[in-house]
Parts: sequence; structure tokens; C-alpha cells
Amino acid sequence: MNFALILFVLLAITGAFALADAVYFAKHRGKDDKEPWWIEYPKSFFPVILIVFLLRSFLVEPFKIPSGSMVPTLVVGDFILVNKFAYGIRIPLINKKIVSIGEPKRGDVMVFRFPEDPSLDYIKRVIGVPGDRIVYENKKLSINGVAQPRKQVSDYLNRERIHYSAQFIETVGGVEHAILLEGDAPAAVPFTRPFPFRENCNYNSEGVACTVPPGHYFMMGDNRDNSADSRVWGFVPDENIVGKAFFIWFNFSEPRRFGAFQ
Repeated sequence: MNFALILFVLLAITGAFALADAVYFAKHRGKDDKEPWWIEYPKSFFPVILIVFLLRSFLVEPFKIPSGSMVPTLVVGDFILVNKFAYGIRIPLINKKIVSIGEPKRGDVMVFRFPEDPSLDYIKRVIGVPGDRIVYENKKLSINGVAQPRKQVSDYLNRERIHYSAQFIETVGGVEHAILLEGDAPAAVPFTRPFPFRENCNYNSEGVACTVPPGHYFMMGDNRDNSADSRVWGFVPDENIVGKAFFIWFNFSEPRRFGAFQ
């Protein structure tokens, strides 16, 4: 469901009623006549819908995490806030950038429209920016020939699966974050799909190496062996960017996660 489109339609309808009343109906009502309900209700809702539409389009937008691909940074059920202007101001609905403010950086957690189906919003971590050479082989990451530092910490308990995973603190772009690895998962990417600039990637039994094309980004989930990401479906174009995730504001199952983020 495209909530932005629904908001826009409601905004247009209520705005049309408010405008029609201002330029026509109000002038033809008696001084003591009450507004009919079909004028009163849309006029009342119009400013509320307008404020929500502007906030959601240009400032912050709420999202709910639907999958475990970003565990342990984000878990299923986290409600997060996304900064809509961190990477520039975009025209609502068509998502065209009109003002450039900043660019995604390595280590950012970013929401974007899934390249294979732009009606879906995905969230992953930015690993590679345009021009980067990304190598992820034997479950170790290097960027432009530099191995990204990581250290092993205590295992992570997935309470949903009742399963322990090896946990590491990895540093990408100066950002420290936790990642999970499964010891019995293969190093090679188990499956891939055709995608634009597929020729920029080389797959082998040890993993994958890709050169990020201009205007695109290489994304990976922090739950490395349980994430379908750029290793599988390719690069994220700039026009698909939604915003930068920055805050967990609620989780019904784990209220203590409020504000937790890396």
C-alpha cells in the first residue's frame, strides 16, 4: 500500500473542498447558515492532512522493521524514524531530488525503494558508494583494497529462533556496528538474480567482488548470512533513496530498545 499516494489523494480532495468553499459556497451561504457536513469535515481534515504530508515528505517518516536482515542493529518489530532530508530534498511521490544536501556515507543505515519492486521499502547498511571496489570473500569485507576492521564479541542470542550466532563489531566508514555470522553458512552467495550492472560483479566459491557504478550504492544487512542484499539483487540507484534511519522510537515486544541505534 502506497501510503504517500493515499495521503496525497486525501490532501487533494480535502483541499478541493476547502478551496471550493472559500471561492464559492461560503459566498452563497446566509450569514447565520451552518456549514453543511460535506464542507465542514473536509475543511477540518485538510490542515491536519497537510501537516502530516509535509512532515512525512520532507522531514521524518516512520517505518516498522519487518524482517531480521538487520539484526542485531534492528530487530523485527522496531519502529524507527527516517530522516527524509539527510540526502537531499525530493519531490513527493516521484522521489526526484531537487535540492542536494548530502550523500549517503559508508556505514549509514538507509531506507530505499527496492530496485526490483519500487513499491517496497527496504533497509540495509551502506557498504559501498559510487566508484568503490567491494570485496566480500570468506565472510570478510574489504573496501578499495582495505580490510575493514572487526573484532569478535559475545555470541548473540536470537530469542525468536532460540539460536546463538557469532557476533562481531565491524567498522565501516568510521561507524562501529554489530554484525552476525553463521558458522555453517557457505561463504559463496547461494543465489543471484539478473540486475543492472551485473557485469561489475564477479562471483566465486569464496564470495563476491563488485565495483559500484556511478550514482549507485552497495547495501548489506548486518545479519550477513540471513540477508538478501546487493550481493543478490544488485545496486541501489540514487533515485530509489528514501532517507537515513536514525532512531528507534518503539518496540511493543522490547520497550527497552527505545532510542537504541548504531
